[in-house]
Amino acid sequence: MRIPAHSVCTAIRDDIVAGVHARGGRLTEEVLARRYGVSRVPVREALRTLEAEGFVVTRRHAGACVAEPTEQEAADLLEMRLLLEPLGAARAAQRRTDAHLKVLRGLVRLGQERAGRGAGGDLRPLGGWFHDTLAQACGSPSLASTLVRTRHKITWMFAVRPALNPAQSWAEHGAIVDAVARGDGERARALTAAHTQRTAAAHQLRPARLTEPAARVRDAQRAVNTPDSRN
Repeated sequence: MRIPAHSVCTAIRDDIVAGVHARGGRLTEEVLARRYGVSRVPVREALRTLEAEGFVVTRRHAGACVAEPTEQEAADLLEMRLLLEPLGAARAAQRRTDAHLKVLRGLVRLGQERAGRGAGGDLRPLGGWFHDTLAQACGSPSLASTLVRTRHKITWMFAVRPALNPAQSWAEHGAIVDAVARGDGERARALTAAHTQRTAAAHQLRPARLTEPAARVRDAQRAVNTPDSRN
């Protein structure tokens, strides 16, 4: 079965965000195809997509390389998020489905339970899931994809200090969902703007470094998402 390029793209992007592929490091089709257990064709397609997203650049005499964002580019991303996430929440208040609302309420319940138990290590991926779901609920594929891609790039560029009061963060999430459920776009916008502004202060620019030895990247294999594997 041919593994689709978007699954390969997701796997490479995830590894870039995680720091497995170093900033500025070369991304050769042969090495990537071996790592993800695919042919070079979906790898080539994935690299084109990742270049359009800003994770990859093509350099003369070097080929595809992981991008090296500047401090200004990183700061611009945080500013974009401050502008776009409130817009997405306001749109979600008008366009969300019952399914979106069910998932959002479930995530808030789970987040509040874990925050109450002090299970801080479980909250960051849960928060990412919450914000991705809120983005999808905006009813605009272009805005949703921009929001999700922006969040991934911020995760790549910044380390985030643990919330001093995770219960407060999840209470804010809950208030946003309540406004979305009521169809109150202005309230959802204002709450999301305040939440995003507060959490932006916890972001610290990551140093450019490789978190997995290059030899392991060359030799290791990683399963790519398929219909039978976890998304």
